[in-house]
Amino acid sequence: MSARIYVPADTTALALGADETAAAIAREAAIRGIDIELIRTGSRGAAWLEPLVEINSGSARLGFANVDESMVAELFEAGFPGRCSHRSSINQVDALPWFANQHRLTFARAGLIAPTDIEQYKAHGGYTGLSNALAMNAKEIVDAILESGLRGRGGAAFPAGIKWRTVMETSADQKYVVCNADEGDSGTFADRLLMESDPLQLIEGMTIAGIATGATRGFVYVRSEYPLAFKRMNAAVAAARAAGYLGDSICGSDYAFDLEIRLAAGSYVCGEETALLDSLEGKRGMVRAKPPLPAHKGLFGKPTLIHNVLSLAAATSVLANGAAAYKALGSGRSLGTAAIQLAGNIRRGGLVEIAFGASIREVIDGFGAGSASGRPLSAVQIGGPLGAYLPPDSWDTPLDYEALAAAGGMLGHGGIVAFDDTVDMLKQARFAMEFCAVESCGKCTPCRIGSVRGVEVIDRIADDQNKQDNLRLLGDLCETMTHGSLCAMGGLTPLPVRSAMALAGNPLE
Repeated sequence: MSARIYVPADTTALALGADETAAAIAREAAIRGIDIELIRTGSRGAAWLEPLVEINSGSARLGFANVDESMVAELFEAGFPGRCSHRSSINQVDALPWFANQHRLTFARAGLIAPTDIEQYKAHGGYTGLSNALAMNAKEIVDAILESGLRGRGGAAFPAGIKWRTVMETSADQKYVVCNADEGDSGTFADRLLMESDPLQLIEGMTIAGIATGATRGFVYVRSEYPLAFKRMNAAVAAARAAGYLGDSICGSDYAFDLEIRLAAGSYVCGEETALLDSLEGKRGMVRAKPPLPAHKGLFGKPTLIHNVLSLAAATSVLANGAAAYKALGSGRSLGTAAIQLAGNIRRGGLVEIAFGASIREVIDGFGAGSASGRPLSAVQIGGPLGAYLPPDSWDTPLDYEALAAAGGMLGHGGIVAFDDTVDMLKQARFAMEFCAVESCGKCTPCRIGSVRGVEVIDRIADDQNKQDNLRLLGDLCETMTHGSLCAMGGLTPLPVRSAMALAGNPLE
């Protein structure tokens, strides 16, 4: 029997040489006459261990971390692909505290299976949720999502079940399910990781959503900077369609649902749901005034359920395990699990999935293991470029939507970017305003003009020109942007600006 060797093939692992490592393993095995089965998986999300090579040993998977091409020959000399002693060995992967202390639900299969293999997906619990959904009526499915407490993972945290129910109850000759996979927040990569490692889960979640709401067509709007995710999603759709999980008769039922994968326009503001819909329709991505809500009048003027990747993927767990099992995790109104992405100046970067409620400190110290530079961490930005910079005295705040909001921040898409004590926070404030100026769709004046004036005012503060007057002016400008902008692009930019200015010793009134 050939030895199974697993080598990841997601963007992060490939950037760190996983293709070269896989080729070296195949070459070395051939030279030594060792029969192997090389399986290219997605990634488990531990960027600090990549390329992470794994082998089977009984019921366990043994891992070898940071295996580059030059190490492969000596790895075989040590006894690979069997249990062996080598400097790269981390023994049983699941027993490593970094993994053992997580609660993997949405990312349970990531890194374990070949991403587009239907049989491997089913062998690890895939399509259980869809099978259960096909035995229920639409209202029962929607009630399960409502009961679970699942909330949108894109940042706004709106109750998913209310969206599903609204689309279900809205009459139309055509309805759509749209997945917002235009993941543009700094320090975030959970959507990419899932699409590259377990794309069938997203397809299953969208199919369940289609059955529940009466939608027969779906679109996945994939970030233009994610060519591998785009390719893998298309391959997964083809595999699902060939196996009868998409098309005119899902699994032989009376339900029809099919998907198209679309490449995004390369604009940050197209991550806003109404701008995304404009882009899907072939228009310039511009934020729409609401109402009407997309659930009533969305894509092509039809009722549209729009969620991000993690929201739709989580729906498979709700239908597979039941609403009660899902809501048993988390804290307060933040139920289920959160995909926390650790980036920036962090020693152990990667994706951590845990139940809502762990503190910021537990995550950045326990999983992140402090700064990569070895210097003290002085701030973390949570929630992407529109999120607040939080100092160490606020790191005991639980990672849930309400607790972070009370602390003056937001969880957003779960990205945490770490900074050590050498960071210039005044420059970070300027970056936030400049980012808004560059990415604004231009539709509303507070965002379009306010961000440009904001950069100018911060430059004057940095040059110590009429500092107190300009600090008051910047505070007034932030107030106008917060309350006068059409969407979160301009409305939330003051959050990082205010917090960064405070950390720089220049608090705004």
